[in-house]
Amino acid sequence: MTAQEVRLCGLLLREHFGEVVEKVGTHLLRGGAQNLRIIIHETGVPLDLVKKSLCVLVQHGACVFSSGRKGAGSPTEYRTSCDRILRILRYPRYIYTTKTLYGDTGELIIEELLQRGHMTMSSTVKTVADRLTQNMEEGLCMDYGEVSNAFSKLVETHFLQRSTPATPGTPAAPVSTAPPSPESFPDCYKVPHMTLVGRGKRQLCSEDGEDQRNAKRAKMDSQAHGDEGICWQVNFERFHLHFRDQAIISAVANKLDQTSSEIVRTMLRMSEVTTSPTATCTKPLSANEIFRSLPPSYNIARPIVDQYLTLLVDDPMEFVGKAGESGGGMYVVNLHRALANLARATLESVVQERFGSRSARIFRLLLRKRHLEQKQVEDFAMIPAKEAKDMLYTLLAQNLVQLQEIPKTPDFAPSRTFYLYTVNQLPTARMLLQNCYKTVANLIERRLFESRENKRLLEKSQRIEAILASLQASGAEPEQLTEVEEMITATEKQQLEALRLHINKLDSAENQVDESIFLLESYINSTASTS
Repeated sequence: MTAQEVRLCGLLLREHFGEVVEKVGTHLLRGGAQNLRIIIHETGVPLDLVKKSLCVLVQHGACVFSSGRKGAGSPTEYRTSCDRILRILRYPRYIYTTKTLYGDTGELIIEELLQRGHMTMSSTVKTVADRLTQNMEEGLCMDYGEVSNAFSKLVETHFLQRSTPATPGTPAAPVSTAPPSPESFPDCYKVPHMTLVGRGKRQLCSEDGEDQRNAKRAKMDSQAHGDEGICWQVNFERFHLHFRDQAIISAVANKLDQTSSEIVRTMLRMSEVTTSPTATCTKPLSANEIFRSLPPSYNIARPIVDQYLTLLVDDPMEFVGKAGESGGGMYVVNLHRALANLARATLESVVQERFGSRSARIFRLLLRKRHLEQKQVEDFAMIPAKEAKDMLYTLLAQNLVQLQEIPKTPDFAPSRTFYLYTVNQLPTARMLLQNCYKTVANLIERRLFESRENKRLLEKSQRIEAILASLQASGAEPEQLTEVEEMITATEKQQLEALRLHINKLDSAENQVDESIFLLESYINSTASTS
């Protein structure tokens, strides 16, 4: 774990859970597994706040706890997960993907589970149905059954999974709240029979006492739906597999055409269940199976499909490989090779944006040729000697290019030594990944700074929006609404518009950098699993 990762994790914890949780979380990231007494002593945070912070982290799967390292009777130790905290950065992408696949209902289900860590199915269905009803026209309500069906579809496609069941027992038994693998227990993707019937309810304005009674009644009702103690959480790994497949499909569409990408999409969809998440390639599929599984809207003859498959196999990117001749030919999608090529394209893009097209040409040349002397780089890249030398030294100073010395004699005399330039893709990808972490942390800090600097203006805008909403709900006259709107001056409106535009740009930049982070992380993890 690097300093940039700890810094980014701290900013994400502060933004979503507050400064106390940030302090406890970053302390555990730096210090490793620690018991409650050490955490209180070294952070200086009161006992009750430390307990609440640990509860928040455990609830969201960012902290695991186990018996002490000294054996039975030793205090429970807590350990935070850096990878799980960094997933917070990808929350908008998870929500948007679910909305694209399953509509507004699926979007709200994922949003609720991300906000609360894990929930029972009945409480999730009721909360989502109430939220959807609140936004529907007067007289319309969302049925619990529709939300339950959307929830079941998310479980069937493994985007949701059960949380690790609590195992009461001795303190010495290790207890973990890490996301389980599907094979960890048999009912991970089994939807319980739930006796929840009804429709979503609208929130009505009432007195405090009535609100408390309603909350208490809702809490009592939630205990009798047949799914007590069965909590669900978001399966991040399933989302990551979907993102990986979409990146491969998009790359094929950009390199070749839409039909080629649809063939690759069909191959990936057919091998979703049979292929392990850490596999380097999918299970072999015959050309006959691929042809029969293509969408009916693609009215393609069998010989054309064979031509496209041959084209994909012969392509230098090697996204698709041939594994045999039976069944008209057996084909696989080379997942590791695809991720390596996507990471390579990301590295080339970074070099081109930072140092120009000529430096990118040298970088691509070294990736392809592996080892070259300076004179060979000048000749192959067709760049003047002085410029090539400056570009090579600039890339060398940024650790994007490495210099390897091969001596002819044991004394390493410069006159009898070959100096070869090369690019090591994996270490370069790791370095670029740390730069991405630093970039996202800087973007978040800038966004928080902008919000602090304009805090008074934002609070005033929120108060006026709340007043307008209450007046519109009570059927106020247009003159009253205009009078309230005029409480913000024209200058303040311009400042608000500029601030919102600036913050939207920062948010968009965070999401774009996260796409690069995902590709680099996937490539690094894939390389580690294959080695």
